[in-house]
Amino acid sequence: MSKPRYSRILLKLSGEALMGDLEYGIDPTILKKYALEIKSVVELGLQIGIVIGGGNIFRGVSNSTSNIDKVTGDHMGMLATLINALALQSALEYEGLITRLISAIRMEVIAEPFIRRRAVRHLEKGRVVLFGAGTGNPYFTTDTAAALRAVEIEADVIIKGTRVDGVYDSDPENNPAASMYPEISYLDVLKKDLKVMDMTAITLCRENNLPIIVFNMNTLGNLKRLILGDQIGTRVRELSTPTGKNS
Repeated sequence: MSKPRYSRILLKLSGEALMGDLEYGIDPTILKKYALEIKSVVELGLQIGIVIGGGNIFRGVSNSTSNIDKVTGDHMGMLATLINALALQSALEYEGLITRLISAIRMEVIAEPFIRRRAVRHLEKGRVVLFGAGTGNPYFTTDTAAALRAVEIEADVIIKGTRVDGVYDSDPENNPAASMYPEISYLDVLKKDLKVMDMTAITLCRENNLPIIVFNMNTLGNLKRLILGDQIGTRVRELSTPTGKNS
């Protein structure tokens, strides 16, 4: 068996990815697919933490309500991430993995409170750790939560699973001629306003020299190949040479 390129990662998944072809909610087929992909890298001995968004659930709520202030809406979004994390936790455990759900908002009945040392210990014991409720504060996205948790647990890399192959110079779903970057610097991501992660998350990664890899999570086996060192997706890091060239 090949040796993983990394020993500990933070996997960032969007809530929208769990919808599949649904308008909102969770597609059980996608849930199972993701669980099997994650299992395949855990079996390599990889330590993995997961942050998942909540857009698939909050989108359904927001389509049917109005007059919700920003702070309340963000709190609703945090609860949506916990719903998704619970669903993914159940799918992972069905596949035989040992997991822990950790919440930035205290709710001990369903999740442990976030304590950094405890989270790291779970990872060291081979448990998949799901981080829910974002940062626990309004005005911060789950991208920022992923960057924060990755820094706190001393992850080697943030791996962001999307439905496109990497970072493009324009939206590949709307522009067939869009060009993908094999590598790009944090600064160029900010300058070009590329929608990799939000500005706070990119800045936090840059300040801590934490690389980000953006790849297509929906391609079967992609996650495992990436972990084993294949050139998949786009790598965001500090570059000493022009964008798109290997340093």
